[in-house]
Amino acid sequence: MGKSLTLILGGARSGKSTLAQTLAAQRSPHVLYVATATAGDDEMRRRIAAHRAERPPQWGTLEARRHVGSAVLTCPYPAEVILVDCLTLLANNVLMDLPEGTDEAQVQQTLDDEVQGLLNAYAQLSAQWIVVSNEVGLGLVPPYPLGRMYRDVLGRANQRLAQAADQVAFLVAGLPMWLKGPTSPAP
Repeated sequence: MGKSLTLILGGARSGKSTLAQTLAAQRSPHVLYVATATAGDDEMRRRIAAHRAERPPQWGTLEARRHVGSAVLTCPYPAEVILVDCLTLLANNVLMDLPEGTDEAQVQQTLDDEVQGLLNAYAQLSAQWIVVSNEVGLGLVPPYPLGRMYRDVLGRANQRLAQAADQVAFLVAGLPMWLKGPTSPAP
């Protein structure tokens, strides 16, 4: 399989990471797993440990809470597949790194710059990319401004990646619905 960009969307615990890891393993044994999560508390440390345990030991791991594109470009691991898990936490990291009171336009621009950096790295490498992100726009409207801003900027970032992607899947209850591009086998 040649160079491609696959975006996997879905809600929390919908099976996004499982599908992403299955697709990555099917495509190559040389996978670079790019983790955007940070272990800020015990519960998150347990989640990160569980995700690590699910991955094959020969996969490379790159922790990049921000600037994913430049981190991948400077990583020495010889990846044929790059799995970014996930854009959702990258957006969270952007939001938390900016000063309190930053307006939505600046937050969006900063996240857009992150997405552009990822797309620039994709353009420069011959690897297949799989990006995981949450679809946060299907639930209730968040009752506070920061939550609404987060939902909106992530939704627009997801749209931008979906436009650039060759394949887009939406996961519900572990089942993928392929929205764009050729369908892939279910795990």
